[in-house]
Amino acid sequence: MASLQLLRRESAVVHGVMQESPKSPEARLGMKVEDLWDVQEPQLTPTEKLNACFEGIPVSAFPPAPSSQVIEIKSDTSLAEAVRILAEHKILSAPVVDVDAPEDASWIDRYIGVVEFAGIIVWILHQSEPPSPRSQNSGTALEAAVNRVTNAASLGTLGPEDAAATSGNFFEALTSSEFYKNTKVRDIAGSFRWAPFLALQKSNSFLTMLLLLSSYKMKSIPVVDLGEAKIDNIITQSSVIHMLAECAGLQWFESWGTRKLSEIGLPLMAPDLIVKVYEEEPVLQAFKLMRKKRIGGVPIVDSSGRKVVGNISIRDVHFLLTAPEIYHDYRSITAKNFSTAVEGYLKTHQEISPFVRGMVICTKNYSIKELIMKLDSEKINRVYVVDDAGNLEGVITLRDIISRLVHEPRGYFGDFFDGVLPLPSDSRV
Repeated sequence: MASLQLLRRESAVVHGVMQESPKSPEARLGMKVEDLWDVQEPQLTPTEKLNACFEGIPVSAFPPAPSSQVIEIKSDTSLAEAVRILAEHKILSAPVVDVDAPEDASWIDRYIGVVEFAGIIVWILHQSEPPSPRSQNSGTALEAAVNRVTNAASLGTLGPEDAAATSGNFFEALTSSEFYKNTKVRDIAGSFRWAPFLALQKSNSFLTMLLLLSSYKMKSIPVVDLGEAKIDNIITQSSVIHMLAECAGLQWFESWGTRKLSEIGLPLMAPDLIVKVYEEEPVLQAFKLMRKKRIGGVPIVDSSGRKVVGNISIRDVHFLLTAPEIYHDYRSITAKNFSTAVEGYLKTHQEISPFVRGMVICTKNYSIKELIMKLDSEKINRVYVVDDAGNLEGVITLRDIISRLVHEPRGYFGDFFDGVLPLPSDSRV
């Protein structure tokens, strides 16, 4: 078996697919999967083999995230500063550290939750909605906001109605208000009932991590060090995409990655079920849909509903708060106006973004490998599938890709979700 592995690696070097000693940590991780792949029972299906391989690798083997992406935000930080930090570091969320926690606190007591763009969206939506007729306050939405309805627990659920239209100067007024300046991260930080956030410990398996990112719609997963009572790593969707891209050329990857999207049933969703926003709808409708459907982005479509003219991701909500002046000349901020304003802002500031590069699309004739390479090179988490006429046929995300890479065995998580792992031995939860 060892000679077979050596021959395969030498062949890869000859064909220029990869070097004998992979440079990147992700490529070295791919080789671990390759070694485990070679010793699996021959009667197993490729998916069963990959399940076994990933179950045999702990998440501690995953390359550490760049220091710029392992960010913690103090609970007394202002919302305005938290938005700036998330946007600057290009991250969707960050754990919130309780400034009042003792030095010897466990990780559960050290953190109070997570501040994320999804929660910020809920906060914005509640500031934009007109006051209820039953409310004692009959003033403007901004005046209603000053009543301090900010805590995630008090916001309740988002209603089924469409999001309210907002005027071009609404966010200038909001961000210049004392209410906005004085709102703290602790006021909107979201948490689980049992613990600040769902986390893994370093001994949990790669398979567990992959399934949480796909089947359970998590966008990032903290890995905690129980001994140090702190976060050791944060694994994101983008980092998993990059790892897969670095595994190109390995047998386990090529046997799976060379298949066409149409062959493996991607995209998963029928065109008429795609969550989308029309270009003349309020931009807050896009963010409301993302929050309600727990998705990371939506396509902007024309009046026909078939042609994709833009994309809005959950991270883009920060442009409403960090650059409110760019909408000043619009009577209302529609999805189209938002996209146009942000694109102009990014070009003026020479910032690279999918807004500037244009829509990222593919067809069903793409292979999984080609799709992963596109996702990795463009630093995005979703690609829109179109037909030969350019009509929208579907959306493919990392979640969909993982669903075709591994599967969740029956009863795999057991009572995992009855609590949040890992719990310290002296937990008060």
